[in-house]
Amino acid sequence: MPPAISVDGVRRSFGSVHAVRSVSFEAAPGRVTGLVGPNGSGKTTLMLMLASLLAPDAGQIRIAGRDPVASPQEVRRVMGWMPDALGAWGSLTARETLATTAAFYDLGRGDAALRADDLLALMRLSDLADAPARVLSRGQKQRLGLARALVHDPQVLLLDEPASGLDPSARVELRDLLRRLAGEGRAVLVSSHVLAELEEVIDDAVFVMDGATVSADRLGAVASRERAWRLRLAADDPAAHIDAVAAALGRDPASVVRDRRDLRVSFVSDAAAQDGLRALVMAGVPVVEFAPASGELERTFLDLGGLE
Repeated sequence: MPPAISVDGVRRSFGSVHAVRSVSFEAAPGRVTGLVGPNGSGKTTLMLMLASLLAPDAGQIRIAGRDPVASPQEVRRVMGWMPDALGAWGSLTARETLATTAAFYDLGRGDAALRADDLLALMRLSDLADAPARVLSRGQKQRLGLARALVHDPQVLLLDEPASGLDPSARVELRDLLRRLAGEGRAVLVSSHVLAELEEVIDDAVFVMDGATVSADRLGAVASRERAWRLRLAADDPAAHIDAVAAALGRDPASVVRDRRDLRVSFVSDAAAQDGLRALVMAGVPVVEFAPASGELERTFLDLGGLE
C-alpha cells in the first residue's frame, strides 16, 4: 500500500534561519504517526508545508499521492488540518463554524447541518452548539478544531498539539478517537510535546532534531543504550533493600539508585530486564512493581540529546 504522506529531502529557510534542513519520512494509511522533536526543531514549519500553506524551498511532498505545491486544492480535499490554535471566527457559533467549513468543501446546506450535528455530538460539544466560538475554553476550542478538520471526511489528518488544553478524560477520549480514525484506514500525523500521550496512541514515530529527521543509525545507537527500570518494593524504606537487590543482580550497590519510594536499576535489553526480575523474585526481594522508568519515546528523545 503506498504511503499516505511522503516527504523526501524537504528544506525550508526564512532568510538566514534554516527551519527545516532535511526531512524525509513516510506515514502509512491506517496508522497513527507521531512527529517528535524539541521546540525550534522545525515541526510547525513542516506541518505548514504538509498542509499546503507553505511551499518548501527544496524536496518533495506528497499527500495521498498529490503535490501540495502544484495541486493545493486537491490536497485540501483529502486532508484535514488542525492547527495548534483554532483560528475560528469568534462571532460564529460552534455549529455555524462547522457548517461554514462544510460549505467550503461543497457540502449542501442540509448535508452540512447534519455533518455539523454529528461532529458536535462526537466531540461532546452539542450543549455548546449555539455558543459563539470566542466564549469556548481552550479545551473546547481544541475539540471544535478537530471537528472542523473532520468535516469533509478526509483520508489524511494533520494534528498539531491536539491534546493541548484538554482535561484528562477528554485526552483519553481523544486517544480512543484517533485510534478509531486510524482503524478506518486514515493516516493520522500528530505533532505533540506530550510524549506520554503520544506513547499511548502512535504506531510509528518520526524524530526531528535541528530541522532534520534523525537517521536510522542514530536511532539504533540510542536503542542499544541501557534503559532504567523502576523497582517498587513492599517496604517502608526501599533503601534498606539496596544491598539485597544488588546481590541478586550481581552488581555493585552503587548501581542501584533510590528514587523517592522506588529503586532504579538499568538493563541493556528487555530480555536482560526479564532475567533480572526473575533473579530478584528468586532471591526473595519483595517486588510489587517492575516497569521501565520512562516511556520509549521519552527515553529516545532524551537520549538523542546526549548523542549530539
